[in-house]
Amino acid sequence: MGFWSRTFTWWNGATWGTKLFTWRHGDEVGRDDAGNVYYQHSKHPGRRWVIYDGANDGSRVPPQWQAWLKGTIEALPEQALPPKRAFERAPVPNATGTMAAFRPDGALGSGKIRPASTGDYKPWIPE
Repeated sequence: MGFWSRTFTWWNGATWGTKLFTWRHGDEVGRDDAGNVYYQHSKHPGRRWVIYDGANDGSRVPPQWQAWLKGTIEALPEQALPPKRAFERAPVPNATGTMAAFRPDGALGSGKIRPASTGDYKPWIPE
């Protein structure tokens, strides 16, 4: 991604205004495994935000940090939540609009044909 696309687009990371506001008023409180950086306002701790590492997509924020951003938990996730359990899976970003999105049989991008109707369907006909 080039300098100009990062500079003049909001969907490729923080804008100049967000960077300036973060520099003046933000205190970094943590980072997640995806590289996102979380901030809290220096004078108003209830104001919290994230600077994404890459595309601005809210589904890339892990659930524990989402809880912190929304104020569901006051302390940082490492302090407020129990440790990760063995059966828990890593969160997956939303794949809508990408080639990894789910496409049912018969959808244009699936390459499969929808199975024929089994005869159990009766359409509603108005009287």
